[in-house]
Amino acid sequence: MIVYHGSYREIVEIDLSKTVPNKDFGRGFYTTKNREQAETWARRRGEHHGTLGFVSEFDFNENAFLDVNYKTLRFSGYTEEWFDFVVSNRNRKIALPVHDYDIVEGPIADDDVFARVDEYLNGKLTKKNFLADLAQFPNSHQICFCTVKSLHSIERVKQALYDIKKIGILVVDNLIANHNISEVDSEDMYFTSDTYAKLSDENTKLYEKSWHEIYDMLKKEKGIK
Repeated sequence: MIVYHGSYREIVEIDLSKTVPNKDFGRGFYTTKNREQAETWARRRGEHHGTLGFVSEFDFNENAFLDVNYKTLRFSGYTEEWFDFVVSNRNRKIALPVHDYDIVEGPIADDDVFARVDEYLNGKLTKKNFLADLAQFPNSHQICFCTVKSLHSIERVKQALYDIKKIGILVVDNLIANHNISEVDSEDMYFTSDTYAKLSDENTKLYEKSWHEIYDMLKKEKGIK
């Protein structure tokens, strides 16, 4: 599974010592399978730090959820169990970690949800009413890597590989849109081309060029006007 982390800068190496407590699933490194969600995080953190923000991409081995060497917890949605777990972690009166899980997956208590958590913690909202309110919230997703051991299940995707992938998507999409070529034929044309072979060779650094340039290279190679 490809997961994303939105921040004000690129994350090359995960350092759990820089994470903070009292988050939804406790202290840890948070990611999401929803890129748009990560882009929102990156934009917000970027604005706070005076940067454009950055989305770092990681490859997560989902077999970790089946590996007996990892202690994991997964929530399917905004359940009562999720609520109790988030509240225990969000409670700032508790300084010590409240769980010993390596990896936790589930929905997010975003700003609106968190405001209601605060209302609950301050005695202004009952659990029953809180859970009823959650029905109006859209689905969200996060995976928290809570321990050093859990980091063995996640690997940084090199920026070059990400750029190559992004360029390929744009090139194929434009072949389909501009030249009336089917998706299957467009992908076959692209992935069997010398252009793709050169782009995939990181030593050429073609991935640093714009997708327009790669698109023009492919069209020239294939004699497309």
